[in-house]
Amino acid sequence: MHGSEAYRESFYQAVIIGQLFVLLSWFATAQSTGGQGSQMPANELVRHVIANELKAEQQDQSHWSFRLEIQKPNGQNEVNQVVETKDGDLKRPPMINGRALTAEQQQKSDKRIQQFVRNPAALQKSLNETNQDAVRSQRLLKMLPDAFHFTYGERRGDLIQLNFMPNPSFHPPTREAEVFHAMEGSVCVNGKQARVEEISGHLIHEVKFAGGLLGHLNKGGTFDVKQAEVAPGYWELTLT
Repeated sequence: MHGSEAYRESFYQAVIIGQLFVLLSWFATAQSTGGQGSQMPANELVRHVIANELKAEQQDQSHWSFRLEIQKPNGQNEVNQVVETKDGDLKRPPMINGRALTAEQQQKSDKRIQQFVRNPAALQKSLNETNQDAVRSQRLLKMLPDAFHFTYGERRGDLIQLNFMPNPSFHPPTREAEVFHAMEGSVCVNGKQARVEEISGHLIHEVKFAGGLLGHLNKGGTFDVKQAEVAPGYWELTLT
């Protein structure tokens, strides 16, 4: 995978995994309350909670300020202070390559933010791209009951392990779904708060796009995602 195509594929996977976190939180809630989740087959329960998850996502109007650190393949780190707004996300780097910004770099960063404030069209473009990614992730959510088989794993204190594997009879209709369906792994759920703390897994086979002409993902590629309660009742991703 090369250039912007590789970046977008990685971003889509991050969005997919983030949406899977929220869905599995609903799954854990139904199981821990001893309600119909204890009577319903796991995949049927997933089908039932998808409608609830999509509704909750539409109702969430919260915005956050956070520090985003990206580790690049060349060993350099990119750090940004991000402020979410209803019109899009504003980013300002507090440091570049581990060093505080020079006066000139600070001036350029401030000028860029002011340009967004005076001309929000560029910010709106970024927001539109984010919304399009959200639509993709919602389509993938609806595929979950058909794409995967869910089973219970070990329980360690308050942590409940859930294992997932692809459903061999499912045929991915899109490129994103093809990557999604190639995953196998487990999640750790906090049973006391009914939230997902970590998801980890790997690609169980190589994924090629257009026979490899547009790129590919290697078998054995791994991922690890964590989330935590950042405020009472609000959980956000802390590591992808």
